[in-house]
Amino acid sequence: MKKLGFVIPWFGEKIPGGAEMELRGLTAHMAAAGIELEILATCVKEFTADWNVNHYKEGLTEVQGIPVRRFPVRKRDTAAFDTVNYKLMNRIPLTAEEEETYVREMVNSPALYQYMKEHQDEYQVFVFIPYMFGTTYYGSQICPEKSVLIPCLHDESYAYMNVFKEAYSRVAGMIFHAQPESDLAHRIYDLSSVDARVLGEGIDTDLTGDAERFRQKYHIAEPFVLYAGRKDAGKNVHTLIRYFAEYKKRNPQPLKLILIGGGEIEIPKEAKEDILDLGFLPIQDKYDAYTAALTLCQPSLNESFSLVVMESWLARRPVLVHGKCAVTRHFATVSGGGLYFEDYFEWEGCMNYYLAHPDTADQMGRNGREFAVNNFAWDVIVEKYRNYFEQLGK
Repeated sequence: MKKLGFVIPWFGEKIPGGAEMELRGLTAHMAAAGIELEILATCVKEFTADWNVNHYKEGLTEVQGIPVRRFPVRKRDTAAFDTVNYKLMNRIPLTAEEEETYVREMVNSPALYQYMKEHQDEYQVFVFIPYMFGTTYYGSQICPEKSVLIPCLHDESYAYMNVFKEAYSRVAGMIFHAQPESDLAHRIYDLSSVDARVLGEGIDTDLTGDAERFRQKYHIAEPFVLYAGRKDAGKNVHTLIRYFAEYKKRNPQPLKLILIGGGEIEIPKEAKEDILDLGFLPIQDKYDAYTAALTLCQPSLNESFSLVVMESWLARRPVLVHGKCAVTRHFATVSGGGLYFEDYFEWEGCMNYYLAHPDTADQMGRNGREFAVNNFAWDVIVEKYRNYFEQLGK
C-alpha cells in the first residue's frame, strides 16, 4: 500500500477540537503499526486563529514523529465569509452564489491543491477531515477517485449546502463514527457510488481511576453527577444545570453536580452549594472523577461520537445522554450502558433510577466498558482502517 495523505486545515501537537484530536490519535497509532502516512495542512495555527495568517513555516516537518507538510493560505474576504456564515448559523437559506462565497472565502490553500494534483500518484488515498472546510471541499475534487472523507457530520445547516451535496457524492469513500451519522449522510447525500462504512473512532482503553482518591482530594462525600467537557451553549450544559437546580428543589437529598473542563458558566444562586465547577483537572484526576461519579451526563444534542461517554464507560460508570442526539442515544441503547432523556421529568426519573438501583447502574457501566473496548480500542480501529484503505477501489 502506498502512503496515506491525511488532509486537515491545521495540525499541531496541542490544538483542541474533536477532529484535530481524532486525527492526532489515528495517525499516531497507524504509524506505530507500520503504515506510511503524512499530514497535509495549511500554515494556520488553529481554528481560533486568524485564517489569513501563516503561523507555521511552509514545508515538511514532524509533529510527534508524524511527517507534516504545510502550505500557505491565500488571503480571504473575511467580511464576505462572516455575512454568509451568519446566515448558516441562523438557518437562513443561501443562494447558490452565497454558497460559493462560503467555500471560496473559507480557509484555502491553492499551493496545497497544486501539490496534491502533481503528487497524487505517490498516495494510496487522500483522507479529508472534517467536511465543512475549504481544504476538504476543494481538495476532494482534485482526484475524487482516491478521496475519502471522515466528515464528522452533524445535523446542521452546513451539511445541507448544495455545493457539498454535489462534491461529496463523487468521492471514493466516506468513514463514519457511528450508525446514526451514516444514516444522516445517506439522507443528505447521494452515496450510491461511495464506499461508505461505519468504522468508529479510536480510544485509549487503559484508563484507570480511583474513586476514593478523588473524593478525598476534592472533599466530596455525596453522590454526584459528572459533566466533562466545554461549558458552552453548544454542549447544552445550560440545560443540565437548569435541570439539576430544579431536581434539588423537588428532591432534597444529598446529590451534587460536578463540572470539569474549560469555559465559564453562570451557576444559579440557589444551586451554588450543590454545583461545583472544578475547571480543568489533571488527566488522572479526570479519570478518578469518572470512577467516583454516580453517572456521567452528556446533554449535548450534536455529537458524531463522544469521547467523554467512552471514558465514563471505561471507568465502568453508566451514562445519561440526550434522547435527541442520535449518536449518543444509539450508543447508550445498543451497549446497554446508559439511559436517555428528552425533558426534565425524564431526567429526574433517570436520576432517581440510578440512585435507587446501584447494582443495575454498576452493571450498565460494565456493559458500556465491554462495548467501548470491543468496538473502539486502537488495535481494533487501526485494523479496520488498514483493511478499508487497502480494499478501496478494488
